Amino acid sequence: MRRSTAFYSTLAVLAVLAAGMSACAGGADSTMKSSDSPAGAACAVTGEKSACGLPSNVVIDMSKTRVKHTDAEWRARLTPEQYHVARQQGTEPAFHNAYWDRHEDGVYFSVCSDTPLFDSRDKFDSGTGWPSFTRSIEPKFITEDTDASYGMVRTEVHCAVDGAHLGHVFDDGPAPTGLRYCINSASLHFMPRKEYDAWVLKNSTPATK
Repeated sequence: MRRSTAFYSTLAVLAVLAAGMSACAGGADSTMKSSDSPAGAACAVTGEKSACGLPSNVVIDMSKTRVKHTDAEWRARLTPEQYHVARQQGTEPAFHNAYWDRHEDGVYFSVCSDTPLFDSRDKFDSGTGWPSFTRSIEPKFITEDTDASYGMVRTEVHCAVDGAHLGHVFDDGPAPTGLRYCINSASLHFMPRKEYDAWVLKNSTPATK
């Protein structure tokens, strides 16, 4: 029996749809990355976990949280240097700060809240004397503003959760992002990888009443 042109066209459409569904269902065992094909990119809009390891819904909830204290409370919670940098947009001395030359595996949190900001795996030696990263661990935890101080126009970065001044981001970094997040150590506190993994596990589980 002869098939019509419409019949074969329908088969072709079904084959394309099946291929797209297969790409979406690849999961952890698939070697295809979202950037490898349009189908993969379309399926990668949302995921179960974010780059920081937390479930996406937890990240969204954290990013909407606003940690606020009075000026007196911030002064009591932070050291004078931390307060000057994180709350007054100050800058610590280059090469004379806690993390510029630290190479331990782990994650850097905001000093003003329990918010993970940068991963040591994205840290590199920029030669500037400040901790430098190619990316943030979770974009939702970072905000940017234009800083026109000192006769320069720069992009200032803050922690979205607590408003802490972190440093600046520049477009002269290495691959893969081409960015350099130049961050003050005084705005950060470091958590070793094992402790961070435990923190992720704890915060991935819904709190029970």
